[in-house]
Amino acid sequence: MAKQGALSALGKGGMSELWARLRFLFLAIIVYRIGAHIPVPGINPDRLAELFRQNEGTILSLFNMFSGGALERMSIFALGIMPYISASIIMQLMTAVSPQLEQLKKEGEAGRRKISQYTRYGTVVLALVQAIGMSVGLASQGVAFSGDLGFHFVAVTTFVAGAMFMMWLGEQITERGVGNGISMLIFAGIVAGLPRAIGQSFESARQGDINIFALVAIGLLAVAIIGFVVFIERGQRRIAVHYAKRQQGRKVFAAQTSHLPLKVNMAGVIPAIFASSILLFPASLGSWFGQSEGLGWLQDI
Repeated sequence: MAKQGALSALGKGGMSELWARLRFLFLAIIVYRIGAHIPVPGINPDRLAELFRQNEGTILSLFNMFSGGALERMSIFALGIMPYISASIIMQLMTAVSPQLEQLKKEGEAGRRKISQYTRYGTVVLALVQAIGMSVGLASQGVAFSGDLGFHFVAVTTFVAGAMFMMWLGEQITERGVGNGISMLIFAGIVAGLPRAIGQSFESARQGDINIFALVAIGLLAVAIIGFVVFIERGQRRIAVHYAKRQQGRKVFAAQTSHLPLKVNMAGVIPAIFASSILLFPASLGSWFGQSEGLGWLQDI
């Protein structure tokens, strides 16, 4: 009876911790979605909407999807989590070519914390560069009501602060929530546009623009692709590890067998993000510079 009571208490404690983590995750996503609707001061929404209509189908649309529409609204989270992802990738590449960073990587938890600290510094630098470029671009495109120094200061400060808050929020979700915080924020941003896309698809089917059978086939294909992605993501290659029989003093420990789980997809979703960026980059160049004299061939391609 005492053993059953202890197991019951342990199960209740585990469930309460799970619910606490889920509540924190939902609260963090709510905060993220609220911030994605707070615009940067000094932005002309009509001119911004026209700019995104002109650049539909380019790399700008990809970044807008990952930001959950924050870039389209030019909100305080317009940079999203991309500066942190870029800094993380740069640090991973640097650990392969820098002996000092490679040594830090081998030092366990202390080295990991040091590399994380360098990643944060890199995030600040990348966010600052991207924020300055975005601020100058907004002013040159006439999206800002006033492209003076005050607007640039407010815009750059807001963009950098939003990117750093996103990085902090992702780390908090990893520690206190469920799963990888960065992946959760990317997932929340992508899913945020799903209801509108589904509604537009049903409206197109109702008006006869899309065949209803084609719409059902697309839905089934999407479910199958999601299932396949989950299957690959959860896939493991288990390497058997055998421990020989050993003796400590008068005690003899029998041989043991365990396994080393190796994920099939170690890289995650990062290669897909880079592949999409590379494929959309030529279209973006054609859209941005195709109207210039002598560069019309970019738009033709």
